[in-house]
Amino acid sequence: MRISSQPRTALIELLGRLSGSIADSIERPNVNQEAFRGFYNRTSRPLRAYLLRMSGRVDVADDLLQESYCRFLAASPEMDEGQSRSYLFKVATNLLRDRWRRREIPDNIDSTKQSCEDDRETRLDVRRAFDRLKPRERQLLWLAHVEGFDHKEISRLTGVKVASVRVLLFRARGELANALRERLRTGSGV
Repeated sequence: MRISSQPRTALIELLGRLSGSIADSIERPNVNQEAFRGFYNRTSRPLRAYLLRMSGRVDVADDLLQESYCRFLAASPEMDEGQSRSYLFKVATNLLRDRWRRREIPDNIDSTKQSCEDDRETRLDVRRAFDRLKPRERQLLWLAHVEGFDHKEISRLTGVKVASVRVLLFRARGELANALRERLRTGSGV
């Protein structure tokens, strides 16, 4: 199989190959290509944004995105849309955690190397403050405030107890607020 620089293209190619050869030899429910394409279109951008923000590297985010969908397809879980989305983020979170454990992804991200879609100073300040947080803090804030997962879902995704998620989110918000306050107080880059 040709590896594509575009995760979507490579994944759709993989799906096409699975439906013809491998899927026939594996005893599992048939994968509805149109349903999967729709699910992929609804979930790939948020998942890639999550992986990119957590890893700080486009190549790692794209690799983990493809691997997450491949594992999702291999498991072909019987779930509704919300459960499937949660399961997909759980797979991606576990893959990300494996990379952190192997020290393939640094704990801190250099915001100055990343392009900012919007050049407004405030957005860049928030990004820099966010990137200074510990990986766990970044992960919890992203899942809660960008992806909109509740504490129970975050607990399932990260393996952290629900009560701990609440406390860690509270602390992470405080760290982010302190970093932003320091930026305002000193007038320098975060």
